[in-house]
Amino acid sequence: MIISRAPVRISFFGGGTDYPEFFLKEGGAVLATAINKYSYVTASHFLSHLFDYSIRISYRKVELAREVGTIEHAVFRECLKFCKLEKDIELHNVADLPAFTGLGSSSTFTVSLLHALHAFQGRFINPYDLARQAITIERHVLKENVGCQDQVMAAFGGFNLVEFHTEEDFQVKPLPLKPERLAEFEQHLFLVFTGIKRKASDVVAHQLKRVNENLPVLRSMREMVYQGFDILTGTSPLQEFGELLHRAWEAKRTLDGGVSNPEIDALYQRGLEVGAWGGKLLGAGGGGFLLFFAPPPVHPRLAEVFAERQLLPVKLNAPGSQIIFS
Repeated sequence: MIISRAPVRISFFGGGTDYPEFFLKEGGAVLATAINKYSYVTASHFLSHLFDYSIRISYRKVELAREVGTIEHAVFRECLKFCKLEKDIELHNVADLPAFTGLGSSSTFTVSLLHALHAFQGRFINPYDLARQAITIERHVLKENVGCQDQVMAAFGGFNLVEFHTEEDFQVKPLPLKPERLAEFEQHLFLVFTGIKRKASDVVAHQLKRVNENLPVLRSMREMVYQGFDILTGTSPLQEFGELLHRAWEAKRTLDGGVSNPEIDALYQRGLEVGAWGGKLLGAGGGGFLLFFAPPPVHPRLAEVFAERQLLPVKLNAPGSQIIFS
């Protein structure tokens, strides 16, 4: 049996510039970290000649397929086709978090699945190729309106500044953070689930239609990536990072009306009122997790204000996609 796992991520700055519609013209960049929440895939040999089906797949439901092309789950189906696996395999997926929450879980699953399938066939795959293949599956085979940062972060893990030139050409630059600085930074993060799930591809479709008119805003959002990098890797007080997050969220809200809504705006305002320096909605917008950046003494007040919401403690700088059992 093969067991793979890949991490989801928190993206701080640059989301929206990791789409080819922007970075092929201007060059994109994101500042993001993998967190200790994972998507797992198991792959094991299946003796199909003893059954009346060839492939067994388990996720929220179970599929027993005689042919790959009849598999309902699109990612399973297309990844099996991509790896030229037609029978004698059983696959299971479990995850620490639900889908559609703004943490890149869809791409994380694709990365984890591809990694498991390659290992099942006895092949090593490096993070660059793993990310590139996941981008190809999602963007060109499934025709999803997804960017490229989620696949890269799932494959590489870590806390990185990622620059995009083309879908094939991207650079991953780990942040040179001392353990004490990383620990201090981590203590300022506070994640709240809005309770709203949405498919990022649907939210982004509207934003992509407005890329040309949003070019000045997207350029400023890309510049904030480097400002955030300098704050974290320098000696500036972390309050500056929180305030920059606030400016980035205000900029992102102007990209399209679907990025936020009155309920999300009200939740965000409540966080600011009790002392958060800034924050943002994670992912494309419209729902998912809301991130606040606040000094640790403010966290008990945030927990009280959001007592009716699901909170998510996380650890940063998680490792990238791995084969954890074989």
